[in-house]
Amino acid sequence: MIMTQEQAFLKAQQQLQTLIDFVGRASAEQLRLDQVERGLLSHLLDLGLSLLTAFVAAAGDGNGGDTATAPDGSRHKRLPEPHTRPYRSIFGELTLTRYVYGTREGQKIACVPLDARLGVPAGESSYVLEDWLQRFAVKGAFAEAAQSLHALLGLKPSVRSVEDMNRTLAEFAATFIDHRPTPPVAEEGELVVLTADGKGVVMRRPPVAAPRQSPYQDPKAKAGKKQMACVGACYTIDRFVRTPDQVIDELQRKQRAKDRPSPCHKHVWAEMTCVLEGETCNGRVTLFDHLAEEWARRDPAQRKTAICLFDGERALWDAWELFFDQTIGILDIFHVLEYLWDAAACFQPPQSQAAADFVTERLRMLLEGKVGYVIGGLRQMRTKHRLPAAKRKTLAAVIGYFENNRAHMRYDEYLAAGYPIGSGVAEGACRHLVKDRLEQTGMRWVLEGAQAMLYLRATYLNGDWEAFIEYRIRAEQERLYGVRDHEPEFTLAG
Repeated sequence: MIMTQEQAFLKAQQQLQTLIDFVGRASAEQLRLDQVERGLLSHLLDLGLSLLTAFVAAAGDGNGGDTATAPDGSRHKRLPEPHTRPYRSIFGELTLTRYVYGTREGQKIACVPLDARLGVPAGESSYVLEDWLQRFAVKGAFAEAAQSLHALLGLKPSVRSVEDMNRTLAEFAATFIDHRPTPPVAEEGELVVLTADGKGVVMRRPPVAAPRQSPYQDPKAKAGKKQMACVGACYTIDRFVRTPDQVIDELQRKQRAKDRPSPCHKHVWAEMTCVLEGETCNGRVTLFDHLAEEWARRDPAQRKTAICLFDGERALWDAWELFFDQTIGILDIFHVLEYLWDAAACFQPPQSQAAADFVTERLRMLLEGKVGYVIGGLRQMRTKHRLPAAKRKTLAAVIGYFENNRAHMRYDEYLAAGYPIGSGVAEGACRHLVKDRLEQTGMRWVLEGAQAMLYLRATYLNGDWEAFIEYRIRAEQERLYGVRDHEPEFTLAG
């Protein structure tokens, strides 16, 4: 039954009186405060649905005459009978009944004036419901997101609908990054830092002989195995001049220096290798292209000193030469430490004080710029000591690592200039962006779903969620109805 605005208002008034009566009974029955809260919310949701129905009813039935103009300028006739569609709001579901315009029944509808007037989304769920549901989804499993919404609002979205909504929303996240405003100059640091790393995502094993589950599927990806997500970050930071002893003291205490500057407007992102229109798009290349664009937005005149912080993975440095060879490339000191501990274990009991002294001595030399002395000393020790084959192999790997990355280990110069030498931001991004969501217990992904989640989770972690939702609404409204309001004023997290 179609409800008029007057009928909806009358129902809302009755529901309001029910609310008042409920509070009166609650006082008489001496209910606990939390019981009253839950009861009020249930009644308020019913009241909200009635008022929303009244608002929709006031907009009419969309009958604009025998013909109407579509967003592309074409004219179409009104079809004889009204069409209905569901609309799922945060208060519950209602049915929109309205006239539509097109060529004839059974063919594509060209124009729906009431939908345009109300700004109805393309999908059946409201933008508010989509926003709230996906806030849950970027933090936990899709099933948990659906359960959380049910616990709060009494709604029961299917897990599949939550996942489909996630992928639809991610399509807008991929373009939103080009519309993010530049952070205020006064809030930026002296140095631009670009960093990247990789984190494996466990992929779902498809059914035997099944076709690819997505046109984005990487043909080289192994079913049931991990596929690499290339994770990167761009931020600015002030210089922080330190001595080798200060760095060692901080590392040994395993705590942050009190006066260390904080990253400004950290922006994280992740890309996976995919196939688009028959072409393989390397995730690492796509990520570095994104980081280059972010750098250009943050420092268009390139007046700031730019730093690239990576571990020793050869593919990262190959991409660095292609995109960022004009920056200062620095080998992450934490990965260097791991190799020093590997070397120490060849001569001393693992994790012993003697091993720690071994590491500290050589770390100090590296921080003082004496990379050649460390490499030479390890070579001599390999010759003098009769090591088992396994330890000789380990030591050779350590020596090779330092030799291959020697050009990016001028730590004495970096410390004197106040440059960061640790890629903790990239490590943290891999953990927060990928591991904390995509590696929860039992999770397996198809490529399209994993990439969608990475886009949305990155947007959320960057502090851009509200601005992104507004962008998504405006972009879809323009596509559906040709509506383009004034541009929203986005704000960025610091």
